Amino acid sequence: MADSPGARSRPLIPLWLALVAALVGGAVLDAAFPDIGWWPLAFVGVAFSLVGLVGRSVGGAVAVGAVFGASFYFIHISWITRYLGPLPWFGLAGIETLFMALGSIPIALAYRWLPRVAPGWWGRFVALPALVAGLWTARELFMGSWPYTGFPWGRIGMSQSESPLAHIASWTGVSGLTFLMVFVAAAGIEWGRAGRWRELRTALPALAVIVVLVVTPAFPTADAGTYRIGSVQGNGPAGYFDDREPYGVFRAQLEATEAIIDEPMDLLVWPEGGIDADPLANASVARALDRLSERVEAPLLVNAATTRGENSFNTSMLWRAGADNPVAIHDKSRPVPMGEYVPDRWFFEMIVPDLIGLIQREYTPGTNPPFIDVDGVGLGLAICFDVLYDDVIWAGAREGAQVYVFQTNNADFRDTDENLQQLAFARMRAIETGRSVVNISTVGTSQVIAPDGKELDGLPAAEAGAMITDVPLRTGLTPAVVLGGAVQVVLGWGSAAALVVIGLIAGIKRRR
Repeated sequence: MADSPGARSRPLIPLWLALVAALVGGAVLDAAFPDIGWWPLAFVGVAFSLVGLVGRSVGGAVAVGAVFGASFYFIHISWITRYLGPLPWFGLAGIETLFMALGSIPIALAYRWLPRVAPGWWGRFVALPALVAGLWTARELFMGSWPYTGFPWGRIGMSQSESPLAHIASWTGVSGLTFLMVFVAAAGIEWGRAGRWRELRTALPALAVIVVLVVTPAFPTADAGTYRIGSVQGNGPAGYFDDREPYGVFRAQLEATEAIIDEPMDLLVWPEGGIDADPLANASVARALDRLSERVEAPLLVNAATTRGENSFNTSMLWRAGADNPVAIHDKSRPVPMGEYVPDRWFFEMIVPDLIGLIQREYTPGTNPPFIDVDGVGLGLAICFDVLYDDVIWAGAREGAQVYVFQTNNADFRDTDENLQQLAFARMRAIETGRSVVNISTVGTSQVIAPDGKELDGLPAAEAGAMITDVPLRTGLTPAVVLGGAVQVVLGWGSAAALVVIGLIAGIKRRR
């Protein structure tokens, strides 16, 4: 095979085969995530996408990226159809497919331009894979932040929640793990293209990163004792379309709590939406919470929709018998677009008025920190999909969280992969921050996760139940928490800036 810079910038495979590879690659990548969870397939799925982008034109890159994105997202988030039907599924998967397609253009340009600028060993086996991995990571970061609050679901690093590579996230964050994984796939492709199988130097960059991924231990956080937490999964009628009577979810939570009511505990935790009334406005619910706190002889961390002034919030509250309640609150930072509020409602009502009409409440984003102090123990908080957002998690650790509580309501996605995929986020957050996580759902599954990602306790889906768990506490910040934002800036904006500079240099060389 010719090994000149010009040969390296030509397509590796014909377009029809690249489209087939992209179609297969998207499905393979999905299989790396729960519920299948074969994590090594993430490398394979990425590689299938990249081989089709080598030497591709702009139009060809868009086609390959679109097929790959559609193959992945239409499978990966098919749980959206559980109650809402195909329109939201097509809408969300469609826009993610569009972003995958457009984000494939810079990667294709990197394969075209960099061999002209840096034709040597370093350029081919180090700089090119690094640039490709950086551009892939930049695409993830963009998709996770725009439009509105973005949709950071399906990040490559999150596929490793049960793999031996997950601990790298404590050093680099999930974005850094994505970068390293894509680097391995891209460097492996260059090693294969070179065809010099016995020349160790060509495989060295990929092998070096693999060694780093495998042998680097998790960053150690400091032991700070244990905290006895009771958590309750009521399995009540918490879904949007569930048949329910007034206070049905609240009663289900109260009934499930009876199993642990006499157990000593430091804190009792209920899930998101565990109270289907506003305890700030409903005196009878407030009194019931007072009585419950008296009976368990511990404060409660509960959640409900609340109204303050003209605004509605998705609110977690610390409730303590005999106090001026709530003692502390945290409002969800990023309400879900098209789920908890409708941005640009006038526009979307013209397109799908019946679906938009179902969303009556307009939650306001919270501005208070995702952190509550309970008698000197710091709790980091994330309400449902807030677990997807790095800055929410990092803010809790920086405020002083020693343990995390993730309250969620998965009732609208019963019997789907959504809960298991969200659980992967929770497990990665435990590893990334070096903190235990109590992940409690209305309908399951619910888990208590150790700082190393191992499950300490759990409740099966679709069953009412309660846990009492001695949860490890930790102090100290991981590099991911301290430097994660800087890592994202370097990988995201740095890769984009590098591509622009390389393109300018390649253009000058071509004119000369």
